[in-house]
Amino acid sequence: MASNARAGGFVSMSPVKAAVVGHVEWIEFVPVERVPHPGEIVHAEESWEEAGGGGAVAAVQFSKLADSVLFFTALGEDACGHRAEAELRERGIEVHASYVDVSQRRAITHVDETGERTITTIGRRLGPRGHDEALPWHELSRCDAVYFCAGDVDALRLARRARVLVATARVLGTLQRGAVELDALVGSAKDDSERYHPGDLDPEPRLAVSTSGALGGWAQPGGPFSGAPAPAGGGDGDAYGAGDCFAAGLAFALAAEVDVTEALAFAARCGAGALAGPGVHAEAVSL
Repeated sequence: MASNARAGGFVSMSPVKAAVVGHVEWIEFVPVERVPHPGEIVHAEESWEEAGGGGAVAAVQFSKLADSVLFFTALGEDACGHRAEAELRERGIEVHASYVDVSQRRAITHVDETGERTITTIGRRLGPRGHDEALPWHELSRCDAVYFCAGDVDALRLARRARVLVATARVLGTLQRGAVELDALVGSAKDDSERYHPGDLDPEPRLAVSTSGALGGWAQPGGPFSGAPAPAGGGDGDAYGAGDCFAAGLAFALAAEVDVTEALAFAARCGAGALAGPGVHAEAVSL
């Protein structure tokens, strides 16, 4: 295929427009040797802060793949909320945010010496509302791929206007109430909050995926699939955001109309790419 896409990204005959309907967390990352046991004190030499959360991570991954990416979200009306919007815009993401008169949701993320992350969230998750007329919901009908990870039922139904809609099993209750057909549902075999069982949704998703980190995962239909190798050379990367990078990569590949096997392999490479850098990190992956 010939392309007008950015260097290192997907090769496509036509522009690809992607969007995320989701949430943001303002995160303080704290590298530690290991997560403390109850009552224990551990020491960190440094820490840093940036905009994260599933929606922000997926939008960053899309920014490495698509010709344009829209991000529909809600933010707290405070310094952290405004800092998050400014940072995401600096990453080339077109942010459409409603500001809510509450504190921006925050999180503390311990990253141990193996790169594993352990997260404590602070405050309620904020998602966009479909009846918010200040947000340009009509743009979703022009999108090739949308990833849904937070929002109300109205927002979900508006997201279904896109050609391809992928959602996370973290919002299973919203998906059940919305009753839309998903092109793919992504959950985790390692996280009870992301478990999906056949029959949990009506209509059933066209593709249901359960990931298991570097081991790959299981798709229905499709069966087991392999994970992608971790980036060579080690470095300062960690596992933060790997699952949402996987989901964004899957949405992008399905919009490119490749077969399921190839789409899952591409998504696995996106997930592995998150390990190439610290915190909120995504790689430009070629399909």
